[in-house]
Amino acid sequence: MKRIGILTSGGDAQGMNAAIRAVARSANSAGLEAYGINYGYKGLVEGNIELLDLDRLDGIIKRGGTILYSARFPEFAEKEYQIKGIDQLKKFGIDALVVIGGDGSYHGAERLTQHGFNSIGIPGTIDNDIPGTDFTVGFDSSVNVAVDSIDKLNDTATSHQRTFIVEVMGRGAGDIALWAGIATGADAIVIPEHKYDIQAIADKLNKNRENGKDHGLIVIAEGVMSAQNFKEELDQHGDFDSRAVTLAHVQRGGQPTAKDRVFATQLGDYAVRLLLEGKGGLALGVHNNKLIATEIIDTLENHKHQTDLSLLELNDRVRF
Repeated sequence: MKRIGILTSGGDAQGMNAAIRAVARSANSAGLEAYGINYGYKGLVEGNIELLDLDRLDGIIKRGGTILYSARFPEFAEKEYQIKGIDQLKKFGIDALVVIGGDGSYHGAERLTQHGFNSIGIPGTIDNDIPGTDFTVGFDSSVNVAVDSIDKLNDTATSHQRTFIVEVMGRGAGDIALWAGIATGADAIVIPEHKYDIQAIADKLNKNRENGKDHGLIVIAEGVMSAQNFKEELDQHGDFDSRAVTLAHVQRGGQPTAKDRVFATQLGDYAVRLLLEGKGGLALGVHNNKLIATEIIDTLENHKHQTDLSLLELNDRVRF
């Protein structure tokens, strides 16, 4: 093996650049060349591929987003485009591929491996919703962005005796809401994985007022409903002078945390080592603080990401 390709696909996540750098640098250390594929699978099919030299990699470990860009390309689910992608890889003399992205990106890597082209997936998404790993690259950074924003909102909530309903990202997963909610002392956390009781939430806010707390905070995952819709529902159960705030895509931006930088670096190096062993069709991750590699097809078809619902119980106890 002489050359390894790298692409990022799906939504961007802080730490993707750190993973790109790690794959490229680890490949270089093994005497290999690293090629970047711009715009995900779309760029792969179109041959938008270039050598990643040292200048391109310098300083990117601290940058958010992805220097390789990203683009949705659902057409890659079709065999015709998969073969076109492999033809482009062969044209550039690339022998294996590392894909950084979410579950949709993993499917592409699995298809390429089935066609005889070894590919490995690194979990890059803020949502933390990929099965087979405790955490994904970008999750920790996104939670920290949310926490910083919510802390600021708490300041104005205190000043004006208001209740803020803050909507965070996560698609169908509630992990960002859970972690950000606990870290900011939320009065209630609403996630898709657990049915909420609007009356119980209203009662808690009223009890807080009776005990001297005249402001409130509810963190809600976008997979449940919008903050505005939840506000309208809550307002039917009392006057909390509520405000709805949606943090939206700001959670994807900014510098990755130290944890995400280190995690991405570990995964990038691990991917190269596995490819050097002739392995492909694997999804990388971490479990109990140890790096793991599982079959992509088994991971996606037979497993489901598990949100730690004990964190909800924890929040209830400490926010009594």
